[in-house]
Amino acid sequence: MRLIKFLFVSVVMLAITFSVEGDREDRVSEVIKANPGKEFLVYKFPIREQIAPPVVRMTEKALEEADSLNADFILIHMNTYGGMVESADSIRTKVMQSPIPFIVFIDNNAASAGALISIAADRIYMRPGGNIGAATVVDQTGEEAPDKFQSYMRSTMRSTAEATGRDPQIAQAMVDPSIEIEGVIEEGKVLTFTSFEAIEWGFCEGVAESSEQVLELAGIENYRIVEQRLTFTDRFINFLISPIISGILIMLILGGLYFELQTPGIGFPLLIAIIAAVLYFAPLYTEGIAANWEIALFIVGVILIGVEIFAIPGFGFTGILGLLMVISGLAFAMIESNGFDFTGVSLSEMLKAFLIVIIALFLSITFSFYLSKKLFSTSRFGELALDTVQETALGYSSTNPAMAELVGKTGVAKTMLRPSGKIEVDDDVFDATALTGFIEKGEEVKIVKYETSQVFVVKV
Repeated sequence: MRLIKFLFVSVVMLAITFSVEGDREDRVSEVIKANPGKEFLVYKFPIREQIAPPVVRMTEKALEEADSLNADFILIHMNTYGGMVESADSIRTKVMQSPIPFIVFIDNNAASAGALISIAADRIYMRPGGNIGAATVVDQTGEEAPDKFQSYMRSTMRSTAEATGRDPQIAQAMVDPSIEIEGVIEEGKVLTFTSFEAIEWGFCEGVAESSEQVLELAGIENYRIVEQRLTFTDRFINFLISPIISGILIMLILGGLYFELQTPGIGFPLLIAIIAAVLYFAPLYTEGIAANWEIALFIVGVILIGVEIFAIPGFGFTGILGLLMVISGLAFAMIESNGFDFTGVSLSEMLKAFLIVIIALFLSITFSFYLSKKLFSTSRFGELALDTVQETALGYSSTNPAMAELVGKTGVAKTMLRPSGKIEVDDDVFDATALTGFIEKGEEVKIVKYETSQVFVVKV
């Protein structure tokens, strides 16, 4: 009974598919008609996670491999609830500009950013019970973003639908709840289509249970599927360039530098900062996102901060400039640009990169301050710091008792004291500091006190 029901639905959907395709000659049909009897090569890759930089990288890799294999079609197996608008727009552009036709199989969900990518494809097929739509832009808390972001998304959805022969007003209704379309959506609601509704209004060409059924419905009878295979390196790079991991690495870089500057010498915090910096910049550099000048900007910034702290008293222009260079180097490394040319980079994308770095800076300093306070004020980590006190009353002293006996004696300046130098007392030479002014070589001096392992003298 279930089989009969499925066959009936498939026949009905196939009939609707042909009626929809009759109104629009797409690139899939053109390739099939131009190559009768050919075994078509279909390159398949999945989008099953949040739309973010790793998915952009997977799409770029898919396009490169499909081109090298001379693939006839690219099939996206999609099931996503959305993600970052910038990443979705980047994928959308690559899909629309690709010389190879794209087919999307929505295996349950293509929400928000997933809907935008799907509409950019030549053909859309959905699993029965699947959904597409709900493309309103939201922030990290799930609240609707300001209207300027909604406006950009509305425009992008309209232009994408226009380019692929779909109704731009319906596409915009997936973002804008103020749009009312009779028989489709009421005012005050964001549009989301089921698979059958999407077919009725031209946003889906048919329903299928598998990728093979998708290709059969598309009229591709003789085919060979090549699936994307990610190596360990690919997966590791995707892991490192995910927004959350990038933020954590930035925190480790800045926190490590902060800890290192609070402690003498070169130690473990600096090692952590170096490792985090390598893990942060290396995948971005190998993928062509980060450039040499961005890495150099970061390194010079770190050097300037070090110079300000160790060579120049206080924290002034050099330190502030170094901090700005560090923040800029980390932020610009996230943004894909052509050298110093940021044409095509949206202001929101740039602001988001700087916001991530600034928030990571604030969190790293706050956490570092809290951690340093906890580590050195608790007895649980007694091995990290010496807590034994050497009492003076018990005979412990950092001073030499014999030096204290010099107080009141006179001698001669062995060198000029400006204010430090050397004096000679009873044929012995000692380091000394003049309390007032300079003392010329050969002048008689008197030792007036001995403090902090230092002899202090005045001119007689």
